[in-house]
Amino acid sequence: MKKNTLKKVFRYVSKYHFLIAISMLLAALTALLSLYVPILVGNAIDLLVGEGAVDFKQVTRILIKVAVCVVFISFAQWYMNRINNRITFNVVSDVRKDAFERLQVLPLSFLDKKPTGEIVSRIISDVDLFADGLLMGFTQLFTGVVTIAGTLAFMFYLNWTIAIIVVVLTPLSLFLAKFIATKSFSLFKDQSAARADQTSFVDEMVGNLSVVKAFAHEDENLDVFDKINDRLEETSVKATFISSLTNPGTRFINNIVYAAVALFGSFVCLGGMMTVGGLTIFLSYANQYTKPFNEISGVITELQNALACAERVFELISEEKEASDESADDLCDALNGNVKISDVSFSYYKKNSLIEDLDLNIKKGERVAIVGPTGSGKTTLINLLMRFYDVDGGSINIDGHDIRLLKRRDLRMNFGMVLQETWLRAGTIRENITLGREGFSDEEIIESAKASHAHSFIKRLPDGYDTVISENGGSLSQGQKQLLCITRVMLNVPPMLILDEATSSIDTRTEIRIQKAFNKMMQGRTSFIVAHRLSTIREADIILVMKDGHIIEQGSHMELLDKKGFYSELYNSQFA
Repeated sequence: MKKNTLKKVFRYVSKYHFLIAISMLLAALTALLSLYVPILVGNAIDLLVGEGAVDFKQVTRILIKVAVCVVFISFAQWYMNRINNRITFNVVSDVRKDAFERLQVLPLSFLDKKPTGEIVSRIISDVDLFADGLLMGFTQLFTGVVTIAGTLAFMFYLNWTIAIIVVVLTPLSLFLAKFIATKSFSLFKDQSAARADQTSFVDEMVGNLSVVKAFAHEDENLDVFDKINDRLEETSVKATFISSLTNPGTRFINNIVYAAVALFGSFVCLGGMMTVGGLTIFLSYANQYTKPFNEISGVITELQNALACAERVFELISEEKEASDESADDLCDALNGNVKISDVSFSYYKKNSLIEDLDLNIKKGERVAIVGPTGSGKTTLINLLMRFYDVDGGSINIDGHDIRLLKRRDLRMNFGMVLQETWLRAGTIRENITLGREGFSDEEIIESAKASHAHSFIKRLPDGYDTVISENGGSLSQGQKQLLCITRVMLNVPPMLILDEATSSIDTRTEIRIQKAFNKMMQGRTSFIVAHRLSTIREADIILVMKDGHIIEQGSHMELLDKKGFYSELYNSQFA
């Protein structure tokens, strides 16, 4: 799994090969100049050894060269860091863009099964942590590798025997780093999953805080949060502890290497095979050679966390898309609204059947009410009409078109929906009514608001139709939010309407007035009305009574009352 994740990371990074090449070139120059500085310092030391034999002019020249090298190294590192930041955040931007684009084309079945908070955590938190690891990799990995290679070459050139000691002892730190990295990867993955659960829970509780308080569920929520938080703490402590062993472990081994070089080099100096300046160069190289191993081990630890987070993001990006409808027929004209449902079967979970052998024939302009107990399949039927889900068997035809052969966008443009759940975004009242669509005049917006009886409360807002509201409506009441959603549909009424408990949050007096507006709006349009309050559907042409996924009764209000069946029981139970 980790190899596949790395391949995907490289695929994103490879788009910026030119910037990577410049970064690597600067890393090489920085490393080589950093290796050249100890040689200059060693030569200066040799010029200072011996009584009365100090060559101040030559030492001054060397110190000027050192200063020039240090200035150039500083500039190169600064510019390299700028490039690395640019690469990293371009990659992160690409990953987030792909993740969000994939989110737009995922089937609703995926979104129904995944908590919102978890998806948000993957796109925001996990990508941020991935960026941190990637940036550290770019910043330290290239320079570290070049430094190691260059230092080895210089050390073998100066004294191959001491270089072999360094090479033989150094792999111990690599083995240690690899062992710790393997252990920490699974821990970081568990940490990321626990963090997603925490985000999901907090998102759900904040969004429904009024419900939590209404049912006095605060203590139970605190217990659940504590359990999730404890699990996150446990996985975080373990992951951090294991990964933090890398640096001290490798430093201990590197100090052993440094001590071995100093001890063996001293004997070489006493034997006259190396100068004091040469030993200084070698000790500096031994330090520079081991330092990248410390950095690289730290990078590897961070990369484990980054890869664990990246894997979760790539899982989202790799999710199977909703079946494409690019080859579907284009609708040249609007649909009329003749709906024929033939032998339809559908289930959310294949083991549990829901709708079976459903047949229905609805003519243009008919008002169809759908009633039944919770879980009977009312909303499911709406989901199938809108192609939020496709049928498992049978077919749904509108004006002779099998809806599976139409583009989803074309199909949905012919439906207007008002749901029990309201959806408002941060913006002005006007923007929430038009949903950002252009071409509507102020007069049209105001007329639709008057028809939905929203105009009176909009006028009372500080800036009227230009009043800015926050996400999900802010301080607006639930009824006001629903009136705005009804206004959207009345602004541009399509050939077919779906009203799913559209007036559930509105007071009785306003509901009566809106029902009149709805009746006017539904004239000549095929309408599907899902309702629990049966008093609102008396005027429907056809009432479908659903139970356990089947239509058990159908007819007008009076016909169903005369049958004294299930509908009659439901109706009378509301007025008993």
